[in-house]
Amino acid sequence: MHDTLSSLVERAVTGHHRPLEFYLREHSRLPGPRANLELANDLAYLLASASSKHPDTVLSLIHAFSNGNRQTLIDNTPAEFVMLCGIVSAGACAAVRSEWREQVIEMLGHYACSSSWRVREAVATAFQHLLTADAQKILPYLSRLAVSKNFLQQRAAVAAIAEPRLLYVPELAENALLLQRTVFEHLNNTPATARKSEDFRILRRALGYTLSVVTAVLPEQGFALMCECALWNDTDINWILRENLKKKRLAKFSHEITAVMDLLA
Repeated sequence: MHDTLSSLVERAVTGHHRPLEFYLREHSRLPGPRANLELANDLAYLLASASSKHPDTVLSLIHAFSNGNRQTLIDNTPAEFVMLCGIVSAGACAAVRSEWREQVIEMLGHYACSSSWRVREAVATAFQHLLTADAQKILPYLSRLAVSKNFLQQRAAVAAIAEPRLLYVPELAENALLLQRTVFEHLNNTPATARKSEDFRILRRALGYTLSVVTAVLPEQGFALMCECALWNDTDINWILRENLKKKRLAKFSHEITAVMDLLA
């Protein structure tokens, strides 16, 4: 499959992108429970490599694949997969081409608000490529998303950085915890009427795992934040805390888990 993909990418960057798009659709595994993320990642790395010799064509290809704002996107379809590929590739390519980062960051802010959960996950993956390449530029943007009035953009901020392989960098781990705090504080001040929306429920589900990812790396600070949040006596935040405490990645911190649970009782 990889040889076929490579040859199709070579054709695509010389102006013939339709065969590549048809190949992505055919091998998307959609409709189905799980999209072909391996294919999406392979494509992203091939396009990132090709962008050094064919920057204009690669950028046009990314836009062609990720132009769902001009069409009605149907979930769980090959078309959704093509958009996913375009978004992940945008992040991978901007990671190696710094002059693309500004426009890609803006694009990701737009797609963070997609109704498609797969597209939202693609946004998180794209941000992770960028964080690896240029954390100094990306972290301030994620901070702006975290204080956005848009719940889905807040979700993008916490989901993007809640990735174990990134959090071994101390700066990223500390900023990840700060983003968690920012969004929790915003949630605590969200009126009951706004909490009835589907976007709020999507954010709540994401927070139900992201804090545990960060806490596994920074246990002292993470559990301190959990204890502080538990004292707010907010129903949604209490649910989020309980969900995080269930995660296997925190199982070895039995004493700390008990301390938070006592505050939630």
